[in-house]
Amino acid sequence: MGNIHFLRTQIQHMSDYQITLKSVYSCPAAEIPKKVKLPEGWTLSWHQAETLKAIRDPNIDVIINTAMTGDGKSLAAYLETLLQGILQGYYNVIGLYPTNELARDQEIQIKQYLELFKLVDELRVSRLSGPELEIYAESENIKKWEAIATRTQQSEIILTNPDIFHYLHRHAYLTPKDSPNKLWSPIDTRFKLFIFDEFHIFTAPQIASVINTMLLIKHTNRRKKYLFLSATPDEQLIQLLQKAGFQPKIIDPLTENKYRFPDTASQKFELQAEGWRQVSGAISLTFISLEPTYQATETWLWENRNLIEDYFRQHPGSKGAIILNSIAAVKRLTPRFKEFLHTLRVEENTSLTGKGDKERSLEADLVLGTSTIDVGVDFKINFLIFESADAGSFIQRLGRLGRHDSHEKDGKKIAFNQFTAYTLIPNFLVARLFEDKDAPLVADGIYDRPKFHAQIRDNYRKINDFRGYYKRWAGVQSVLISSSQGLAHPTIKRKFAESHKAFKKDCEQVFDTSLGRVRGCVKKWTIEWQELSKQKTGNPIAEDACSFRGSSSLQCGLYDLTERNEADRFKTYDLPGILSNLEIEPMTESVYMRLLQETAERTGQPIPKGRFERCLAFMKLQAYREERINWKFIYPGDLAEVADAWKVQVLLGIQVLQPGNRWINEINKRLKLRGLVSYVIRYPVQEAKKRLQLPMHFQIYPIDESGRHEPGAPYSVAFGQSALLLDTLAYRLKSKGGEMWIC
Repeated sequence: MGNIHFLRTQIQHMSDYQITLKSVYSCPAAEIPKKVKLPEGWTLSWHQAETLKAIRDPNIDVIINTAMTGDGKSLAAYLETLLQGILQGYYNVIGLYPTNELARDQEIQIKQYLELFKLVDELRVSRLSGPELEIYAESENIKKWEAIATRTQQSEIILTNPDIFHYLHRHAYLTPKDSPNKLWSPIDTRFKLFIFDEFHIFTAPQIASVINTMLLIKHTNRRKKYLFLSATPDEQLIQLLQKAGFQPKIIDPLTENKYRFPDTASQKFELQAEGWRQVSGAISLTFISLEPTYQATETWLWENRNLIEDYFRQHPGSKGAIILNSIAAVKRLTPRFKEFLHTLRVEENTSLTGKGDKERSLEADLVLGTSTIDVGVDFKINFLIFESADAGSFIQRLGRLGRHDSHEKDGKKIAFNQFTAYTLIPNFLVARLFEDKDAPLVADGIYDRPKFHAQIRDNYRKINDFRGYYKRWAGVQSVLISSSQGLAHPTIKRKFAESHKAFKKDCEQVFDTSLGRVRGCVKKWTIEWQELSKQKTGNPIAEDACSFRGSSSLQCGLYDLTERNEADRFKTYDLPGILSNLEIEPMTESVYMRLLQETAERTGQPIPKGRFERCLAFMKLQAYREERINWKFIYPGDLAEVADAWKVQVLLGIQVLQPGNRWINEINKRLKLRGLVSYVIRYPVQEAKKRLQLPMHFQIYPIDESGRHEPGAPYSVAFGQSALLLDTLAYRLKSKGGEMWIC
């Protein structure tokens, strides 16, 4: 405890609190289910055996496994497929992973399973991502839908992301003349189990998508099985599933007393003798209370760099990770920490990091990264600093720590003698956890891990409460699926007449909405957009509501000169991040695409082009700024009128004001012509974040009326899917009246 006390004294914040999380042991299965032949030396945990039983039970459609991170949920998910392979009766599976990195990691894991189960030549595994599909389609001279169809028909296990699963059920890869079920009917028929991994990081729009898709499959195909793997059971998901007519089987080791939390070495020894497996070691966790500003975490980390240095000095052979929400913050901090911690190997791992550098980062003493490392990468670390946007990311990131009791360096095994974590969270969340009248935690308290997770979920839910999204926006997806583009399409209308009726009825019940009313809203948005843009097609609001992660209207193409590998230099990044953090030089689209083609030919590495099709602009990334530069959006009209409408709107004419920026005029020429799905409120950004208790990195920006050059901005704006989410909360700011409908 002396080391912990020493470290705590290095922190300058009086409102910080430290607790201890006890080690966790997982219960072995009391009996192995029938027809289970495991590799020599293998045993099953209780939750793995129960998951297998549930998959085999014909009366269970939906399974939710809430075992802790690191407790072997992946094996539980694919075990029936591996066993059926042995018996020559294929149990085809689609695994859906929130990041391509995680899908890639799982592909490696599953191939190891195939070797252990001696199925290398029997079960075919394919991984599908947008870039890979594009390259495959081009190489075979086929369309993207044909590429998806070919790969899915030639595989027993498909590893992909939920985005592709979403869009193929929204007929996104087909032409208007094609039958909408041309792609999804064969896929839904062929595969028996759909696995949603790391489901706790899904937000309300993604959950709405999954429910809509499950209802489509339910009413157009045979019964399927769905397995949700999540360390944090989502009550909203469970409620929606139940309203949809699914009765989920929840496999929860905690409630079934299948986790133990020993206090002494003798208790640990007894558990190990009985076959219990350690899932996590004991963790010292300190809560760092910060103002919910963009630079708060970055500033704290650099001001407390000695804390990190002291830890590595006191614990030689340690490995650590710093997981942040901001790519730019990682990019700025990494070179500074490389110089400061010059005796240690410091690397970065973000979505803007090249493939080679990502791989090298796994061997570093200290890695700085974003969500690319908190999902799917199994780091062996004993020191962790992290920030989070919600309960899911908090628990997920904390779950990176304590999973391994040692690591190898230069061929030598180095044991970890303790696990230490710091979480950087908004001050109002710290107050909820430790300072309010009914605060659930106390300083220096000792807690069981799952019970602690429950407190994090409960208190984060009060902060990031977007449950209003389902009633207000989920029905837009339902309308699209049931429209003349979907189930009412002339080619399938008769075949799915009853399915059409049942689907609409279920959606209205599940989302507590009227699809007729939503359809009226969609029509109204179409008319308004046509009048505003003078275009005959399009509906930006509906497009954002029907997208999986948002439309990224402000996304730009980057040619990253800081990247060592030429083929990895072609990236995308949002304009607000560029304005704040990057030194850039504008490029034309034609020059950018020509450079891309030349690089692909010279290096022999295909570079996917699809992600650049809707980019706002193109530019060379020369460097990351040492300090964020202020800027604001400006609007040529009356913002008071826009804000007082209290609704999501498409705005034209928005530009950027950033004095001293020599290239912003070129961006503004394009930006002002782009219709942006927006929600404007009458509060500056920081006040809006506090009043609505938004995450620190929620995408909300300053906006002002054209012609005003005072510092700051009296209004805030969110775009795209963030605008829809903000819409579910903004009614709290009204002095009178209740919640307003989306129209």
